[in-house]
Amino acid sequence: MKVKEENIKYGNVVLEKSFNFSVRILKLYRFLLKQDRLLEPILKQVLRSGTSIGANVSEAQSAFTKKDFINKLGISLKESRETEFWLKLLKESGIISEKEFKSLFSDCEELSKLLTAIIKSSKEI
Repeated sequence: MKVKEENIKYGNVVLEKSFNFSVRILKLYRFLLKQDRLLEPILKQVLRSGTSIGANVSEAQSAFTKKDFINKLGISLKESRETEFWLKLLKESGIISEKEFKSLFSDCEELSKLLTAIIKSSKEI
């Protein structure tokens, strides 16, 4: 399964990484759903949380206040943590390989770290 694609460039690292991660999650969903339709409820969960990261980061770019900006990024952070859970579940259940897991999980973990740093620095300003 190929879940790595050419990156989209926005000029904003967290926007780019979260969008590209969403693309990978969508492709994972489509691929795994074709393999086993019984996985649909779990796959919908990882699809929702994995794509919500980027959607909330994107929405944060239009926040009217710093508080709203931090709140949207906080939601993205929570969604990234939830996505980490679902990825671990898929790996431990043998639904995705160790290699697929490591690739997706490291990207998700990187997003979590980026979001945490942005939230912390935004609160200090």
